[in-house]
Amino acid sequence: MAVVLRLKRFGTKKRPFYRIVAMTKSTKRDGRALEELGYYDPKKARDQVALDRARVEYWLQNGAKPSETVKSILKRLEI
Repeated sequence: MAVVLRLKRFGTKKRPFYRIVAMTKSTKRDGRALEELGYYDPKKARDQVALDRARVEYWLQNGAKPSETVKSILKRLEI
């Protein structure tokens, strides 16, 4: 069971809001997540991000792979 850290889309048309979640690789984009780790709002003035650092580090240490977008968010937050 490969675990991936990726975005789950919420919000309305042209107003995206994302939750950063840990889910299995085969799960659909908006499917059931193993754990919700934070959120990302790209429409705010400075791309608002909130994360539970301890849980993100836990998943990364246990073999979870971040998606390209989540990887760039983590890099920007220096995780």
